[in-house]
Amino acid sequence: MTLTVYAPATIANLSVGFDLLGAAIASIDGSCLGDRLSVSRSATGISLVCSGPWSHKLPDDPTQNIVYQCAQNFLERLPEPRQCGLDLKLEKNLPVGSGLGSSASSVVAAFYALNELFERPFSDERLLLLMGEFEGRVSGSVHYDNVAPCFLGGMRLLLQSPSSFCASIPYFKDWYWVVAYPGTSLSTAKMRALLPQEYSRSDMISYGRFLSGFIHASYRNDRALAAAMFKDIVAEPYRSPHIPGYEAAKLALAETGVMASGISGSGPTMFAVTDDLVVAQKAALWLKNNYISEPGGFAHVCQITDTGACVKQIQDTAL
Repeated sequence: MTLTVYAPATIANLSVGFDLLGAAIASIDGSCLGDRLSVSRSATGISLVCSGPWSHKLPDDPTQNIVYQCAQNFLERLPEPRQCGLDLKLEKNLPVGSGLGSSASSVVAAFYALNELFERPFSDERLLLLMGEFEGRVSGSVHYDNVAPCFLGGMRLLLQSPSSFCASIPYFKDWYWVVAYPGTSLSTAKMRALLPQEYSRSDMISYGRFLSGFIHASYRNDRALAAAMFKDIVAEPYRSPHIPGYEAAKLALAETGVMASGISGSGPTMFAVTDDLVVAQKAALWLKNNYISEPGGFAHVCQITDTGACVKQIQDTAL
């Protein structure tokens, strides 16, 4: 049996929830914003073949690919050792170092596909822990604000309490999220290193106010309050000077009428939010003409999707 899965792109942090809040997104025009992975059992060993528009950015040595390493780790952790190999085919549709959860998409696709292939030996929570661990190998820090929404869909708040690992947060279904990737890449680990080791008490109070205010507004269905809470005091002040054109784009987007804008993940992708499709399309056009600086850059009008990692195709290879 060959099983093919899809894992969507994500926006992490959402300005107000550094390392705690993230959302799965889908382009409204059907563009593929997420990785696909096909898996099947083989006699022995692990083989990995990569394709897709961003496969040239992946390591030449398959053993250095995060998908290969996830597969190797998964086999080692199986409750009952299996004497078999794996054939993996990765379609890399998200640019590496984009701020759209590219590594998380690959990691989630790998663990989710293998768990399905081997008839679900691990619980969702166990899978999330494995996903976060491997995401941390790429970003330099274990965090779940990309892998949780990529795996489970929707908007997710990380709790990591003994009784609940993450919570689904209600979101505004009529909001449009414009994402623009300029075509350049940034190392997540390096962008995290730009952040200060300590923050002032006033900053922490403000951070708590903005995040709790946004969550409160989401449950109250208060769009105006939710939009007013989009303030990033943890990462944006330190990262934005290292993202070419970001500060000018933020000012220009405000003039188009969007409610808020910010850095997607650690950048360089930026996002803008509006409840007006015409405004979203206007913002996307401006970003295409002014923010994209290298070949391969793109801008898409998206919405949050409840669909996380999912099986796209099952093929009986014995037929």
